[in-house]
Amino acid sequence: MPTQAAVIYYLCAPMNAAKSVAFHTLGCKLNFSETSSISRQMEAEGFIKRAFEEQADVYVINTCSVTENADKECRQLVRRIQRRSPESLVVITGCYAQLKPKEIAGIPGVDLVLGAAEKFNIARHIRELSKGDSTRISSCDIDEVTGFHASYSIHDRTRTFLKVQDGCDYTCSFCTIPLARGKSRSDRIANVVENAKAIAAAGSKEIVLTGVNLGDFGKGPDGNASASIHEREENFFDLIRQLDEVQGIERYRISSIEPNLLTNAIIEFVAGSKKFMPHFHIPLQSGSNKILGLMRRRYKRELYTDRVAHIKSLMPHACIGVDVIVGFPGETEADFNETFDFLHSIDISYLHVFTYSERDHTHALTLSPVVPVPVRHERNKTLRNLSYMKMQYFTRRHEGTTRPVLFEGHNKDNMMEGYTDNYIKVTTPFREEWVNRVVDWKL
Repeated sequence: MPTQAAVIYYLCAPMNAAKSVAFHTLGCKLNFSETSSISRQMEAEGFIKRAFEEQADVYVINTCSVTENADKECRQLVRRIQRRSPESLVVITGCYAQLKPKEIAGIPGVDLVLGAAEKFNIARHIRELSKGDSTRISSCDIDEVTGFHASYSIHDRTRTFLKVQDGCDYTCSFCTIPLARGKSRSDRIANVVENAKAIAAAGSKEIVLTGVNLGDFGKGPDGNASASIHEREENFFDLIRQLDEVQGIERYRISSIEPNLLTNAIIEFVAGSKKFMPHFHIPLQSGSNKILGLMRRRYKRELYTDRVAHIKSLMPHACIGVDVIVGFPGETEADFNETFDFLHSIDISYLHVFTYSERDHTHALTLSPVVPVPVRHERNKTLRNLSYMKMQYFTRRHEGTTRPVLFEGHNKDNMMEGYTDNYIKVTTPFREEWVNRVVDWKL
């Protein structure tokens, strides 16, 4: 039954008053792009957008479930909303919502849980909901999710995250993303180009291409959203060539691409492009071929070495970021040392280090021996220190050179930030005329 306060709140509210909505995003650039699109969609339907820290009628949390911390953060956010605004509706969507809808529905204060197929229908669901109703779950089997919803962020920051691909057909033994997002599918190149033009018209200078498995671009349904997914005569190389011709966009970045899908043709195109930045983020996960096999990755470290070497032969100034998982089941001290030595030896610029955490319904749960959690954390710390040293070395190599910097609009303590083409962060006193402008900068 609704609480007395809830009844009074809704009886006193004007019948046709526009509801306010606030959003919070957990996880990746892909989630950020989707949240931004859902936000614009709801504003177009009459909702008033509020900052998440403000009072709102509805709070939407777009969740991640790659790590255990993302699950915990979702719970913490719900508790914070309950303390601040106990009569507001709380909606949970995203990967965590698809994977564990019943678990989320059991969190006190949650009113609505939307799976992957319903996240773009939030407005309709909210209109059918009142505070105090039993928690509703709207989800489906992930195999039924075959449609593609284009998304992009805009007016949120200088860079725009443009979603061009979703889902994954890989079966990495540690990963729940295929269970949360479904099969690999993507937009059509013509649609992506039109979205890029719209982003350019809105004034953004840089687009970050996002997806779950970007290099797999080219699969998708024809016709209605329930059509089967199949290969098209389009691929990621075709996409970046056409995007390179869009007027008004000065920069593109490829958010992340698997080493086995990062072809020489893509690398060589980026090397010759004035718009695609010399910046690659290439997941490795382990420098041990034994562990890569247990992870069911589709390459060995020798291929990774070749990719990095080819990039550096054409673009010595290129920035290369790496994803690594530490503490995977079966990872011995020798395996970890092999990863450390491998990363130390190759010419990469920084690491994103993830501590392995057990995820339900993954093959990795069947593997042993399990690495003790304190050992996992110690290995994470070791690689984060290596990452710091790598980035310092990469930055020092460019001291005295002049590189183009795109400055962002955030004024924090009268300072502003920007990034060079090869992803070196620059901080300088705030100047309004430099916001969203590319400036030649001597490092």
